[in-house]
Amino acid sequence: MKKSESETALRALCHRWREVRGYSELPNERLSFSDFLGWVQSNYPAYLKFRTTTSVAYDAEMWFDHEFKLRWRS
Repeated sequence: MKKSESETALRALCHRWREVRGYSELPNERLSFSDFLGWVQSNYPAYLKFRTTTSVAYDAEMWFDHEFKLRWRS
């Protein structure tokens, strides 16, 4: 899978994960990237198979942080 395709999908899945897990009322700063990553690994592992110069987890966390406006963590 291309990195750009994974990025688009993972950014959308951030919001799907929040809804499915029942975290809609949870403040953004209390959201867990590790919970999100585990959920993606269990349900959508193909989106974590792309080439990168850093690491897949690093890129996914940066997109997660951006989606939830958690730039202070990056």
